[in-house]
Amino acid sequence: MKKDYYDVLGIPKGASQAEIKKAYRKQALKYHPDRNVGDATAEQKFKEAAEAYNVLGDAEKRKKYDRFGHSAFQGSSSFDFDIQDIMAEFGERFGSAFGFGSSSNSRRGSASYKGEDLRIKLKLSLEEVINGVEKNLKIKKRSLSPKASFGICKACNGRGYVTKISNTFLGQVQTQTTCHQCNGLGKTLVNQIPNADKFGRILTDVTVQIKIPPGSTHESAIRVSNKGNDGIMGGPSGDIIVLVEEQPHPTLVREGKNLHHDLYISVPEAVLGTQKEIELLGGKKVRIKVDAGTQSGTTLRVRGKGIPDMGFFGVTGDLLIHINVWIPQILDKEQSEFFQKALNQDNFDPNPSRNDKSFFEKIKDMFG
Repeated sequence: MKKDYYDVLGIPKGASQAEIKKAYRKQALKYHPDRNVGDATAEQKFKEAAEAYNVLGDAEKRKKYDRFGHSAFQGSSSFDFDIQDIMAEFGERFGSAFGFGSSSNSRRGSASYKGEDLRIKLKLSLEEVINGVEKNLKIKKRSLSPKASFGICKACNGRGYVTKISNTFLGQVQTQTTCHQCNGLGKTLVNQIPNADKFGRILTDVTVQIKIPPGSTHESAIRVSNKGNDGIMGGPSGDIIVLVEEQPHPTLVREGKNLHHDLYISVPEAVLGTQKEIELLGGKKVRIKVDAGTQSGTTLRVRGKGIPDMGFFGVTGDLLIHINVWIPQILDKEQSEFFQKALNQDNFDPNPSRNDKSFFEKIKDMFG
C-alpha cells in the first residue's frame, strides 16, 4: 500500500507550496543516493519523496490527489518525470548540493582569485596612536614570480570542473565538481619554480607605508588596500589588516579623551602644600598647585590637557591627577619623636568633613 504523500514529506495537508518545496529539499538532501551509497532503504525513501513532490508540487496534480488520493493516477505513472527538472526548480545552489548542474551554470576556465589578506600587529606609543603616524614596515608577502608560465589544465581541459556520469535507479545522472588540479581556475603552472606555490608566487620582502590616522585606539584595525599577497591568475592583490597595539605610557593612562596621572607627594608636601610639574604628551609640561592639607586620594582636574576629540573640533579631554601621599617606612630618631608628639595633638586626629568622600563613596561615584 502506498504511503500518503503528505506523510512522506512530513507536512500537514494544508501546507503551502513553499513548505512543500522546503520539505522535499530536506528529504532529498537526506536520502540522496550519492550520500547513501549501497543503502537500499535510503534509495527507496529518496524515490518516494521525489514522487510525492512531483504530485504535491504541481497545483493541478495536488487538487486531484486531495480529492481522489492515489486512485487519481491509476493507469498512469505519477512518477513519470525527469529528476533534473525537479532539481532545476531549486536553483543552482540546490543542484550543486547534489552535484547536478548544467555547463551554463558551472565554473568556466580562466577564473581569477583575489590574493590572501595579511594581518600584522603594530606596536605604537600613546603619542603615535593619538596624533597619527606613518610607518614604513618590512613584510613578507607572496608575489607572482616573473618566471611563472601557465597553460590549460589537462585534468579539466580548461573548464575548471570535471564531469562524472553515474548510473542510478533513475537512470544516468551527471555530476560536476571543481577540478582539484587547478582549483577551478582552468589553468595550471607549467614550469617548476623553486619555493613557489602552485600559483607561481614566491615569498618576497617588501616595504610598505602604513598610515595610522589620528585618534586611533588600542586594537583598532586599519585596512591597507591592495598591499597583501598578489592575486591568482591576474586577480587583485589582497589587503593588509593592521592591528594597533597601544603600548603603556610610563606616567599617563588613557581613558577615552581623558588622561590620568598618579602623583606621589611626601607627607610634608601634603601638610604644607607644594607645586609640581607634570610632563604631558609631546614633551609639554603643566604646572599644578597642591594646596596645604591635601588628602591622599584627592583628584585634581586640569581641564583641556587631555586628548583632542577627533569627532568634535575644539573639544579636548582633561588631565586627572590622583594624589598619593607617600608614607616613609623608615624614620630616624628625631622624626620618630616628632610623630610621637603629634599623636597627642588634636589637629593630627582624623576629622573628615562631608566633602571628604570615603573610599567606597569614590568607588560608587566611579561606577555610578
